[in-house]
Amino acid sequence: MNFTDINKLIDFAIEQENAAYAFYKAAAEKVTNPGVKQLFEELAQDENGHANLLEMYRRNKALGSIFKTQVIDYKIAETQDMPALSTDMKPADAIALAMKREQQAAELYRSLAKNANDGTEKEALENLANMEMGHKHKLENAFVDIGYPEVF
Repeated sequence: MNFTDINKLIDFAIEQENAAYAFYKAAAEKVTNPGVKQLFEELAQDENGHANLLEMYRRNKALGSIFKTQVIDYKIAETQDMPALSTDMKPADAIALAMKREQQAAELYRSLAKNANDGTEKEALENLANMEMGHKHKLENAFVDIGYPEVF
């Protein structure tokens, strides 16, 4: 995918965040487990917040540095299969699903960054990948807490 200017790139990223918001919102409405429902609702709000941040970035271009911080990647998502969304998901499966989606989003942005010709575009894509990695990191921590309670 080639973006002719940074605004088209930001439009694409906002569309991705809005799609993630819609997915998590729909998932929250389908599940019956209250904890899983709350998790998906929180993820939907996070994605909505990302879209709003990107809108602000589009207006003033000053927020790009927010996402520059590298996040430690535990690579837990890479060891998990993508569970199917179901109404009776266990919390660990819901987190695994969300981790995998965030991993895929980060990989998409990294792939686009590798193929970017423009330095500004490349930097923006790397920053977007870092944003998704931050979300993945948060979910991996939650997964370890739920999936491996014996670590406490």
